[in-house]
Amino acid sequence: MTTPPGRSLRPTRFRWLVLATIFLTYIVAMADRSNVGAVLPYIQDEFHISNTALGAISSFFFLGYAISQIPAGMLIGKVGTRGIVSAAVLLFSVITFLMGFTTTAIALILLRLLLGILEGPTPVGMTSTINRWFPTKEKGIATGVYIASTQVAPLAVPMIAVAIAEAAGWRAVFHWFAVPGVIMAIVFYLVVRSTPKDSPRVNEAEAAHIADTGTGATPAREFGSMPLLDRIIRLRETTPLSGYKQVLTSWNVWGITLAYFFMNNVLYGMITWVPTYLREARGFDAVGMGMIASTPFIGGIIGAVLGGVVSDKVFRGRRKPTALITALMTAIMMACVIVIPQNTPLLVTALVLTGFFLNIGWSSFTAYAMNLSEAKTYPFTIAVINSGGNLGGFFAPILVGLLLDVTGSYAIAFSYFVAVLVIGFVLLLSISEIRPRREQVPAADGAGEAEVVPA
Repeated sequence: MTTPPGRSLRPTRFRWLVLATIFLTYIVAMADRSNVGAVLPYIQDEFHISNTALGAISSFFFLGYAISQIPAGMLIGKVGTRGIVSAAVLLFSVITFLMGFTTTAIALILLRLLLGILEGPTPVGMTSTINRWFPTKEKGIATGVYIASTQVAPLAVPMIAVAIAEAAGWRAVFHWFAVPGVIMAIVFYLVVRSTPKDSPRVNEAEAAHIADTGTGATPAREFGSMPLLDRIIRLRETTPLSGYKQVLTSWNVWGITLAYFFMNNVLYGMITWVPTYLREARGFDAVGMGMIASTPFIGGIIGAVLGGVVSDKVFRGRRKPTALITALMTAIMMACVIVIPQNTPLLVTALVLTGFFLNIGWSSFTAYAMNLSEAKTYPFTIAVINSGGNLGGFFAPILVGLLLDVTGSYAIAFSYFVAVLVIGFVLLLSISEIRPRREQVPAADGAGEAEVVPA
């Protein structure tokens, strides 16, 4: 089909349906990993295990998750995301179903390990899909929407899981939570292609928009100059990482990985221990615990979406500023949660703000690597970041459980979160902000090249 002279083909907007599919699929993934936090009190009552063992049930998911990230990234870099992500979602849903038949803590730990291994390809696949499907000026927003999905599940899961556990026992939680994954595995395979050019529902105009090319009439937003901020964030213009060796020897990669490790300590430490904290330290019943345990993720949804907009629009594509805000302000809010008196409105407010600040810069940890590496090395780069980062989800639940067993104090245990957030803030200061790569944009009349603008 040809376009009449003087008229431009109107671009399709299929990339937003792809983003919606990513959003829904990752809600399922997050629900399958986080549902255990809401049922840990029931598991402890039945199995009579220590807090350290209870933390291990949550932690071993992240060990498996970290193990599979780098192999998944290398494989996705070669064969694409469509089939790998669809298969991963189907298989981890099967494991979720099997967890409902366990009769010992050891069996539950082993299945959680396997769940992590099989779920590992999903975040690499989701972020690689966003990197391929969205132009630079939309990647922060798209990543923010994706990160918001990580908050929707923990928001809804405690209430749903507690309701199911109260009505039918904690094992039924895993049976019911397995069903949406089977559905979304099929939907993802039908809707998403590894690249826009593989999709019959993307026309040439949308493909050009995604590639940051076009007529030059609407050039990409200028990165611009923010002198004081750029000195603080150590703005640099570098050659993108083009090989595995460059990725593995880059301090920017290891710095963001270590900072992400400490952020995940807090996120998954909270998912695991906030429900138990609310019951044991704050005295809420099961229903009250389920409702209040969801409040950090109300703030988290707002923070994730707003953070992507702020990173793209206010900071013009700079990723470090919102990441720094996340580390510093979350440390302050966690300290408030620890010292706040027994006042439910104040506690809820503090938890909402903790979730908000924890997530306002969360998308930056993913989007940062998009400027750092080439498209072909991005899956491996983000796999390294995810692998090292998610080890934080392995250590935090066990360490907090150990601190509780030794001290019996949630104030001491949760002070660990404040400490690692401060360390994360310092690590973020040490890495460089990478200026987006600059590309030639064709001139509007087709006679030559327009002014070079940021990709």
